Amino acid sequence: MNSRASRTVLVTGTGRDRPGVTARLFAAMSEHAVDVIDIEQVVVRGRLILGILVTAPKADEAFRAAIARVASSLGMDIEFAPGSGDPIRKPGRTHVTVLGHPLRPAAMAAVAGRIAARKGNIDRIVRLAAYPVTSIELEVSGVDPAVLRVELAGEALSHGFDVAVQPSGLIRRAKRLVVMDVDSTLVQGEVIEMLAGRAGVLDQVAKVTAEAMSGELDFAESLRNRVRLLAGLPASAVDEVRESVRLTPGARTLVRTLKRLDYRFGIVSGGFTQVTDYLVEELGIDYAAANTLEVVDGRLTGELVGPILDRSGKADALRRFADAAGVPLSQTVAVGDGANDLDMIAQAGLGIAFNAKPILREAADTAVSVPYLDAVLYLLGISRPEIEAADAADGYTTPAPPLD
Repeated sequence: MNSRASRTVLVTGTGRDRPGVTARLFAAMSEHAVDVIDIEQVVVRGRLILGILVTAPKADEAFRAAIARVASSLGMDIEFAPGSGDPIRKPGRTHVTVLGHPLRPAAMAAVAGRIAARKGNIDRIVRLAAYPVTSIELEVSGVDPAVLRVELAGEALSHGFDVAVQPSGLIRRAKRLVVMDVDSTLVQGEVIEMLAGRAGVLDQVAKVTAEAMSGELDFAESLRNRVRLLAGLPASAVDEVRESVRLTPGARTLVRTLKRLDYRFGIVSGGFTQVTDYLVEELGIDYAAANTLEVVDGRLTGELVGPILDRSGKADALRRFADAAGVPLSQTVAVGDGANDLDMIAQAGLGIAFNAKPILREAADTAVSVPYLDAVLYLLGISRPEIEAADAADGYTTPAPPLD
């Protein structure tokens, strides 16, 4: 241990936050022979809590008196506590991101309780978003992320909130490619069911779709069977469906923010290029892969053109997009909702189940059950105020937040 840091003093100040508080306290300290070892500061609803760990001064009483005088002039309460060396932090840093709509005290009690039971320590808590969902991030030390993830997943299911557990460090910040399913993820609903409605076979197609997404049927074979039911449908019906497709709330914000941060964004769909090509152009998407409906003489033939993009095909597309972007798979994020997203989710550095079927929720690193796609940003450590500040700089308008 550094001999200069063998004895330390922790100076903790609390009071109303205002400009210049930190500067004046450090200016007072600069008149004494001390070294700064550590600093922590947080502002909660206009109340400042500032902790400064310094080497113990030789003239301890004079040091304390000087700091106390400055604190009094600032209207702050000040405390001094003896220490012993550098602050001891437990090894292993983990980010725990909690989302609720709304977020109940029982959810936070469950999270904190599990961390405590594992002898972990909550070092820092910040709010990432107040609306349209509440997102709180905890920095935790001294726990195994893999074990904590499993335990918190059970609590999330019991108490009705979402939670993500990720190791801290460069790997979390290095995510650079997000690849997303389309139907019931990037867009609302299933395109093939919209087409089936126009063909008068919605009930048959919807039943098979549900079974395929739950993993009860082979996706490729079920897709062929569903597409055959569309034989004879005018190609104009595809145009009508494309125009009626609605993005999931938050989709534009998600893509716009990721692109602004120089992420690459890709989509993979068991649906059809007749729709995804439009999304690529509309949103400025970098990579896309989907199936193509065969059209002859202005009508659907009931067949597909080329190989089918199924569960393994989505995983292949993820690898292909990562290669094109020059990004290792460990730095990718995959988002989906059904069984045909399982392989893609498993390969990505972070797999997210978005309002997903149970089979995918159980396999993914984390699940998001709120209906806002931009909640994915919070799992990457991007806060709502940061999103809005960037939007404002670029001329985008966002709805006013609710009163805190």
